[in-house]
Amino acid sequence: MNSVKLFLFFSFLLFGVNNDAFTQRSEDKENLKQQLLVVSNRYRATVGIGIIHIESGDTLAINNEGHFPMQSVYKFQLGLAVMNQVDKGKLTLNQKYHVTKKDLLDETWSPLKKEYPNGNVDLTVAQLLDYSVSKSDNIACDILFKLVGGTDSVNKYIHQLGINEMEIAATEHEMHADSKVQYTNWSTPMALSRLLEGFFEKKYLSDSSNTFLMNRMIESSNDAGRIKGMLPEATLVAHKTGTSDDPNGVFDACNDVGLITLPNGTHLALSVLVNNSHESYDDTRKLIAELSKVVFDFYSGK
Repeated sequence: MNSVKLFLFFSFLLFGVNNDAFTQRSEDKENLKQQLLVVSNRYRATVGIGIIHIESGDTLAINNEGHFPMQSVYKFQLGLAVMNQVDKGKLTLNQKYHVTKKDLLDETWSPLKKEYPNGNVDLTVAQLLDYSVSKSDNIACDILFKLVGGTDSVNKYIHQLGINEMEIAATEHEMHADSKVQYTNWSTPMALSRLLEGFFEKKYLSDSSNTFLMNRMIESSNDAGRIKGMLPEATLVAHKTGTSDDPNGVFDACNDVGLITLPNGTHLALSVLVNNSHESYDDTRKLIAELSKVVFDFYSGK
């Protein structure tokens, strides 16, 4: 990652921010909420939004009572759990896992499988994290679940962080075997934003582990047409997407959650979760992009 970008992303820790403007703008949140609802109501979908302006503590949630299926968003939580075990000495980033043909499950998204179609390759934990978090690889994801003790282990870890309004219960393989299983991996929008906030504030991991995972999310190839879709090109975003299949022309999940650096040097934790979308894939992505732009403009003072 570019060291200048990393400096800008964390510069608030050194220099602080004047929050007076944001305290004043918080009085206009009802207007922001109405703008978001106007955008959402143009689409045939259920939308949940969780917003935290980190420096001021300003928050806004829409449909926060909903249990939205996360899909691959939960690879962020898995990444946190892996790096926590690295910090505890239970895993190392250089530790190798031998990928066999048996690991290469059929009919699932996997750049790893495309690169190593016959398996028989040793990959480090760092490489598996890059595949899982940065490239949303489902096979690498399930290997990492195996290494950390399964979905229950990750679920307990996240709850121990004080984030309880989410559940992680099924692997990628289990979700692909039965589409209904995806609903066992759910979250409220604000729970994800709270987790992002704690991650940004380095509450969970060592500095080196935090930076490693942050870089995977900033440099990722996750769909740039969602949160990042309508933001200025140079905007720094660390994010993780999640998407269901649409066998009946309906997306059960099309999500993006991330940390955004605003032009004024402050930061947003933003979660946009879309369920039951009867729109096309491109229009569902556009919905997320439009909502993110509204939030970005509001907290940028535009």
